[in-house]
Amino acid sequence: MARGSTANLLGAVVSIASTLGLTLAVTRGLSPGHAGVFFAVTSLFLLASAVGQLGTSTGLVYFLSRARSLELTGAYRALYRTATRPVMVVGVVMGLALFVLASPVSELVNPRHVQLSADYLRVVAFFIPVAALENVTLAGTRGMGTMRPNVVTEQLLRPGLQLILVAVSIVLLDGRPLSLAWAFAYLPAAVASYLYWRGIVRRADHRGRSGPAAELPSAPVAAPEPGFWRFTAPRALASVAQMAMQRLDIVLVAALAGAVPAAIYTASTRFLVVGQTGQRAISLAVQPRIGEALAVNDIPLAKQLYRVSTSWLMLVTWPTYLVFAFFGERLLSLFGHDYRAGRDVLLLLALVMLFATGCGMVDMVLNMAGRTSWNLYNVVLSLGVQIGVDLWLIPGHGILGAAIGWSAGIVLANLVPLLQIGITAGLHPFGRSTLVTMGVTVLCFGVVPAVTITVLGQGWWALVVSLLVGGSTYAAALWRLRRALHLVELMHVRRRRSR
Repeated sequence: MARGSTANLLGAVVSIASTLGLTLAVTRGLSPGHAGVFFAVTSLFLLASAVGQLGTSTGLVYFLSRARSLELTGAYRALYRTATRPVMVVGVVMGLALFVLASPVSELVNPRHVQLSADYLRVVAFFIPVAALENVTLAGTRGMGTMRPNVVTEQLLRPGLQLILVAVSIVLLDGRPLSLAWAFAYLPAAVASYLYWRGIVRRADHRGRSGPAAELPSAPVAAPEPGFWRFTAPRALASVAQMAMQRLDIVLVAALAGAVPAAIYTASTRFLVVGQTGQRAISLAVQPRIGEALAVNDIPLAKQLYRVSTSWLMLVTWPTYLVFAFFGERLLSLFGHDYRAGRDVLLLLALVMLFATGCGMVDMVLNMAGRTSWNLYNVVLSLGVQIGVDLWLIPGHGILGAAIGWSAGIVLANLVPLLQIGITAGLHPFGRSTLVTMGVTVLCFGVVPAVTITVLGQGWWALVVSLLVGGSTYAAALWRLRRALHLVELMHVRRRRSR
């Protein structure tokens, strides 16, 4: 888990820089209205891609981790074929539908920029099946216990290409092929992910033929379709709802308030990507490990993995969310003067994300326990509350209403499954390591910035001093508490790599 988390976190640094760089290029290089159309279209693309995956990202990790635990080498290719064939069919159908319905959809989503929005939608529609294939293939590599393909393709290759191509489109071509520049990066990423998957399975087949597992039956999962889709079908709907929770409010803001507020709202929420990317980096490494532990009913190991990973998650994300809460307006000014209007949005969502990350990867733990139907109910409930609050508050309160709606959905999406796994499986993220992490982060990135702002005010110098003082204190505290926080494992991974 430490090895996978370290690799993903290193890749997350590049991914975060690329994502924020792309947002900066769009907001600085285009008018707020044009930027709002682009953000709304890309949000629709991601929603459609989530639908096209059919929940197979979780299903493959779940079944492949179990096949690896039981040394069923013959199941790997069968599971991959079971997942990818429907994904490709649905992806192609959805791409064609979005291409044909581009104008009507644009009239609903971007009523003031229908032609520009329709042109963007027709371009990105071709890449929906490509994005779905990339995601399901990377899920297969994670289910095989390796994080490297995910780091290389999803965190380095695709975000880096998107940043470069979008910047070239804005600087040299006045933003005309902007949607093509953004979506094209999915194609090489999909090719790279498939090459990784094929190599991993070949090596696994070789080990199965030459090792002790060669004497074990390798075909009990030769036809995994019924069990696979019984598990995955609820997850398919849940994954769409989860993506809708993250992206639908941007579309609603564009439709109900206009493209300019949508651009401000998107820029404000892009800072949260820093924490979400760190959360995803650790979650992807933990998911197959908890799946393997629960596959053999090793509850003590699952508890330890959940608590340690939650502590690591808080160590990564809480400092960033606290900094955003204190210095949100100053950071938003990087996108332009108009975008400072999103300071209340960033403050509210940063505080809510402190609660969400304190619950750990509770959604993933519920899935790996086989409760995908419960997860579906939870996500649908959260999405319903979010949409209801959005429709109620956005017309009167604009982007702050959207932030309140998303916050309500986030709280429900974490609190309900936390109670469920605690009651049914006795799993929870709270322990000595999480309490120590909470105290250290609040002291270094809560108390220190509060004192600094009192003395220096809300300026860039206050931000710099807070980062220097808080960061150095944080580093010293982590070194002192490295055993209590299980950071020794991360150092051991680095030493083994060096040797």
